[in-house]
Amino acid sequence: MVSLRREISIRNQLRAESHEHDQTYGEVPSVVYHAAEGRHGNFLPQSYRAICAHPEWARRLLKAYTGSRRIPRASDRRRFELDCATSSDALLMNIFCYPRVLHRPRLCELLGIERGLRPEFGFKPRTCLTNGRTDCTEVDMRLGDLLVEAKLTESGFQAAPYRLIERYPLLEELFDISELRTTEDVICEYQLVRSILAAYSSGCGFTLLCDGRRQDMFERWMRVVQAIRSYSFRSRLRVITWQEVCATLPKTVQSFLQEKYGILNHHSRGVPETY
Repeated sequence: MVSLRREISIRNQLRAESHEHDQTYGEVPSVVYHAAEGRHGNFLPQSYRAICAHPEWARRLLKAYTGSRRIPRASDRRRFELDCATSSDALLMNIFCYPRVLHRPRLCELLGIERGLRPEFGFKPRTCLTNGRTDCTEVDMRLGDLLVEAKLTESGFQAAPYRLIERYPLLEELFDISELRTTEDVICEYQLVRSILAAYSSGCGFTLLCDGRRQDMFERWMRVVQAIRSYSFRSRLRVITWQEVCATLPKTVQSFLQEKYGILNHHSRGVPETY
């Protein structure tokens, strides 16, 4: 995780020389880009124009950035989560807001979805709790009946007090809870368990998008999936790498992913721009 964050930081320090940006303090500094004159250094121009043209997508750009205190002159302007070079949300939107990308047969086949769907970012499934209320779970993207969580340099799937996961009435129906990784009164992969519960309760499938260089993510994923009782529901769960996604994309997007994130297409030397 740290080595990947360092690689992306170095790549973006070089790239940011031609874009307005800040840089955080720290051993592994982050580049935080600025929007300027209708462009944004953290986004492909085509994707950024599409985002700005759709109000429901553009609202995602206002997601708060929690690392502002580590930026010089932090009070001179607002920074946002998707300004950060390592933002997995920004990576997700760079790909899935690119014009007509969800009409590409190979990408849709990889994801197991029909062509032409419109992505919904920051989707809230409103999963029922034992007290009759609903939770505030937010999943990064919804594509029809598929929920998608995106990861890049995040350290994991967030830990939380075990009592929080006990609020879900379907917990023991879906999971063998003795197989979930816990430490004292803490559940270690809380975010992933909660998101999978959201997919199960809403009749959706669930896909994790993560980097192929993150073996630790695959191990965490497998620990959670192995605790699921329903083999039929397991078949609706998938982990797909950014590298696999990259192999289905136009050359313009592939080049951007390679330059900015070091995400390489290992399966072909390029995909034509035609659809």
